[in-house]
Amino acid sequence: MPSTTAVVGSPSGLHARPASLFSQAAAKSGARITIQKNDSAAVNAASILGLLTLGVQFGDEVTLSAEGDNAEAALAEMVQLLSSNLDEDASA
Repeated sequence: MPSTTAVVGSPSGLHARPASLFSQAAAKSGARITIQKNDSAAVNAASILGLLTLGVQFGDEVTLSAEGDNAEAALAEMVQLLSSNLDEDASA
């Protein structure tokens, strides 16, 4: 199972709209993606409630893992999304 790290680029972290956009993208990716902060348990990235329980803030480093046929491509897409300012992207 491939994994990688990413730094959160949204000023509000993964709360409200950024978490919703991220979880929707994870669900559409076709891969099973998990996200983990520090030593916390990994949660399903497609679960907005799971994302919110992590308490991810701006600048936090998280670990993403993926399973499935397109795991590598899904991880690359999710890292790019997570590293961007989802607050700004959502209002555009």
